[in-house]
Amino acid sequence: VFYKKKCFSHFLPSLPENKILVAQRPLLIVANKTATLVCNYTYNGTGKEFRASLHKGTDSAVEVCFISWNTTKISSNSNREFNCQGIHTKDKVIFNLWNMSASQTDIYFCKIEAMYPPPYVHNEKSNGTVIHVKGKLGKTPTQTQEPQSAIPLWIMVAMTGVFAFYSMLITAVFINYWQKSKKNMYHQSDYMNMTPRHPPYQKNKGYPSYAPTRDYTAYRS
Repeated sequence: VFYKKKCFSHFLPSLPENKILVAQRPLLIVANKTATLVCNYTYNGTGKEFRASLHKGTDSAVEVCFISWNTTKISSNSNREFNCQGIHTKDKVIFNLWNMSASQTDIYFCKIEAMYPPPYVHNEKSNGTVIHVKGKLGKTPTQTQEPQSAIPLWIMVAMTGVFAFYSMLITAVFINYWQKSKKNMYHQSDYMNMTPRHPPYQKNKGYPSYAPTRDYTAYRS
């Protein structure tokens, strides 16, 4: 029996040193704006200083908050867009989030790092936790109705102003054109009147000034 146990232990795979494994629950539904995300981890190294952080998004681009600790000191910090606090206990880090909004619904990842002494190690990216923050019913329609009712009013005011401006502009152009046309007509009547006028000595005669004078000598015999 002892020989069999010895052979079985010989074929067990040896665990690598300085390895960090993280486990998270896949889904967390938030109905009261408060979420508690637990990051369970295992570590078999000799690190003494650690850092745990919570990241938002599929690419983990946004660091929500973090907590760091060693044998004597614990410090934490939070992104100003979130209300978050980290708590470290044995083999787990708990992130508490409050006053969450529906826009913060996303996937969140826990990251555990062994900072000191070397070598530096951190966990591989886990499957993450989808935090679904429910919004309040009845609040969204009120928020969407206000801009919809204001848009037609602003459009109406803008169109009225543009129409009034163009009306005044067209009226001014028309008046200016009419005055210039009237002035040109007066000038043409002064220079184009070519009607011959009778000389001064013919004013008392009974025929028009433009009629030719008859030659009475042609009738004489």
